[in-house]
Order: sequence, then C-alpha cells, then structure tokens
Amino acid sequence: MLKRVTCTIIVLLQVYSCKESNKDKTEEPVIEQKKYEANWESLSEHEEAPQWFQDAKLGIYFHWGVYSVPAFGSEWYPSKMYIKGTKEYEYHKKNYGPQEEFGYHEFVPKFTAENFDAEEWVLLFKRAGARFAGPVAQHHDGFAMWDSKVNPWNSVQKGPKRDITGELANAVRKNDMKLITTFHHARNLQRNAKTPENWGKFDSHFTYNPKYHTSSTDPELSKLYGNIPTEEFHKYWSDQITEVVEQYKPDAIWFDSWFNFIPEKRVQQMCADYFNTAEKNNQDVLIGYKQWDLPKEVGVQDIEQGGRRDITERPWMTDITLSNKSWSYIQGQTYKPAGLVIRNLIDVVSKNGVVLLNVSPKADGSIPKEQREVLYEMGDWFSKYGEAIYDTKPWDLFGFGDAKAGEGHFGGQSATVKYTANDIRFTQSKDEKSLYLICLGKPEVGKKINLRLLAKHRYSPHSKIKRIVLLGTEQEVAYDLNDEYFELTVPNAKMDAIATVFKFELE
Repeated sequence: MLKRVTCTIIVLLQVYSCKESNKDKTEEPVIEQKKYEANWESLSEHEEAPQWFQDAKLGIYFHWGVYSVPAFGSEWYPSKMYIKGTKEYEYHKKNYGPQEEFGYHEFVPKFTAENFDAEEWVLLFKRAGARFAGPVAQHHDGFAMWDSKVNPWNSVQKGPKRDITGELANAVRKNDMKLITTFHHARNLQRNAKTPENWGKFDSHFTYNPKYHTSSTDPELSKLYGNIPTEEFHKYWSDQITEVVEQYKPDAIWFDSWFNFIPEKRVQQMCADYFNTAEKNNQDVLIGYKQWDLPKEVGVQDIEQGGRRDITERPWMTDITLSNKSWSYIQGQTYKPAGLVIRNLIDVVSKNGVVLLNVSPKADGSIPKEQREVLYEMGDWFSKYGEAIYDTKPWDLFGFGDAKAGEGHFGGQSATVKYTANDIRFTQSKDEKSLYLICLGKPEVGKKINLRLLAKHRYSPHSKIKRIVLLGTEQEVAYDLNDEYFELTVPNAKMDAIATVFKFELE
C-alpha cells in the first residue's frame, strides 16, 4: 500500500513539474513576426526605401533575352515583327521568312548564351561602381530568365538551358552586392483577340492574328503569346513573381509600369507576399514602380530616362540606358560617354535619387567592348571620388549652374543633360561632418566659386569649416568665408575632366 502511495505521489509530482515547466515555456514572451495584409494601409507600414538602397546610389541591370537574337530595332522586336508597316515587320520577313511560318518562338533555340559568365558579369558591374545588380527576369515577350515550374518558356528548359537568374543571384551575393529582379510581363496578355480593329493596340504585346502563332491555343505556345483566359493570366502573372521571390530572395523587385492592367487586389497581394517573405528571411527590401502604379508610401517611384528637378523628401530612382538607340543590344548600337552618365548620376544623387543603369549584352552572353570601356571609366572615377557619392545624403541645396535641362520622356528632366564645369552639385556625409562641392567638369584654375548659403550667419554653428581639400589629393584649397559670402578659389592642381570634387571638412 505504501509503495502504491509513494508511486502515486511521484507521478503527481512529475505531472505537476511538467505542468510548471510547460507553464514557464508558455509564459515566455513570443515575438510575433510582422504580417502585412493585402491592403494599402497595411502595406504602407513597410519602409519603402531601405537604407542600403539609399546608400547604394548605383545599380546595374540588363535587357537580355530571346529578342537579343535578331538584334534589330529594339527589345520591342517581338511585338513589332507582327505589325505591318514597321521596319521590324519588313526586316523579319526578309531575313527569316513570313511571320506565319517563322514565329517569335523560333528564335528561342537560337538564344544559346554560350559565352554567359555570371561571375564575370557581376565583377564587371562591381568594378563599374554598382552596389546592386540583376536581370530583367521577364520582359514583355513572356520568356522567363529563371528555373520556372510555372512558365514552360524559361531559360532552363529552353534556349540557354541554364538558370540565368540563379547563377547571377549567387554571383551577386558572393560579391557582397544586393540582388534586383525586374518584371515587364503585365502587357503579355492578349487583350484584343475578339476585336480585330484593336489588333496591334498597345495594351497587348503580341498582335493577335489568326494567321500567326500569336493566336495559337497550343498549351505551350498560348502561354508565350499570352493567348489565355484573362483570370488565368492574372494568376500566371503573380505566380511567376512569387516563384522568383521564393527561389532567389531578391532584395528589390521592380516593375515596368502597367499595374493598371492587373486587378488591384492581386497587386496588393503580390506586395504583401513579397514583404512577408522578406520578413521571414530577415531582409530589407523594396518595390520599384513607375507612374502611379503604387502609393508613394509602399514603393520607390522610378522615372524612366529622366530625373527630378529638385530635391525630394522621399528617395526615388531612375532607370537609364548606357546605349543610345535601344535597351537591348542591336546592330549598330552606339553608347553614351562615361562623363555624360556620371554627371547626370551626380545630379540624381544630389536630389535624393538612385540610378539603375542598363547594359545590353549580345545573344551569346558577351558584353561588347564599347560598353565595358564605359563601365571601366565609370569605375575609375568612383574609385577616386566615390566618397562624395556613396553613403551620402542631399544637402540644403542640390546645386546651381548654366545647363538647361530638357523634358524627360516620362516626366521630370532629361537623363542626358550636357553639364559643364559651370554646373555645381552638392552632397553631404550622413554624419554631416563632410560636405562635397562637385563641379560637373574641370573648372578653370583661379576661378572664384561664390555661395552665399555658406556664409557664417546662414551656416549651422556646429558645422564650421575646418579646411577644404581637393578630393583625390591632400591639397588644401583657399577660401574666404565671412558674414556676407563664401568664396572658393580653384587651385592650380590636377583636376578631373569628368567631375572635380572639393571636400569640406567640418567641425
């Protein structure tokens, strides 16, 4: 009897002990993971521009895909090759045969990318000064540049037979850079199949025509040409983004407009899924958008081939081309000089912006020598003067000068303003201990640069000038500062023809 009572007491003690132990565990504070819901109010709680992005200033991406095979006209070749009256239509017919016989999908096996080397590309981009990089994951043409289970037209199953995005993601992170993937496929749906008078309209990338493969109902071809039911396409659109987000964990996703073609609720759900996945992965991420596709509190607005005319409170970005004629590689392509690209980038940075620069590889995966040389020259400038660009913030005044900025194609000012040494821009270090005065060219020796804003009674008392040096040297620069004006005298020293930087060391 005593043995039975003893056993009962022991069991009760064990049960009580377990209950107390479980109680202790349940009483431990549980940190709940933040959950973003598919509505603008919830999504607006996410920081639209993480600090790494604000500090980066330069990213590089590239238009490269099946459209790089014909290398004619532009990256819009797959659309225009079906539209009578365009140069692409005539070129295609002359060089590849009638469109009804040789459709766009026939280019896919020719997109072999035999010279593609992700590590080499990323090292080039890093050498050029970029801090984030990545691919156009999918352009309007419906071809996915990743290992997709959703889209049968992808770079692993067809064409290169390689995971382009995966290889680039690995190389980017190996080199301590951030990954961006961009999406342009909202236009891919055939929206005008039942209205012949609207065939070829802008809201559908491929022209529907019963004579062409664009009208095919073949299970595979119909997905490439977007000839599928509307609701099915909307799910197809977002499923592909989800796939890239989950497989490659990009630090930024960017959209080439046309959210107005996608139901708002699906766009909201896509944003929420991305933010929640990033929370789980402990990532600070952003969504780039154009025009009015997202509320300004949710993403970072991008101005294509353009820029702001003044400083903005919210960070912004611009995507620009290294080339002059198109976003993709084409025959006879020409390129901007490094000086033009850098000076316009300095203007962007002075106004709280970030540049996403596009390069255009050939179909075989090689980056032309002319592009490489521009990128090398950019990298050389950043290696000397990068502290005036990276990890900086705007000053009270973005700058002044003589250059006239024309209108940009998509708002703001042009991305190809021809600045001179008479144009000056400012940036400052985040701790406000350094101010950078940047002449967008090589100023004349002995020239006086006047700035009343720097006069003592206008300048914050805790940031008095200790000295001014010509960045890249230790040469001090003569200046005069009193209660009425500030005046700097350009020294007799070696200055940079692209942009010359004077560093103000402040107390």
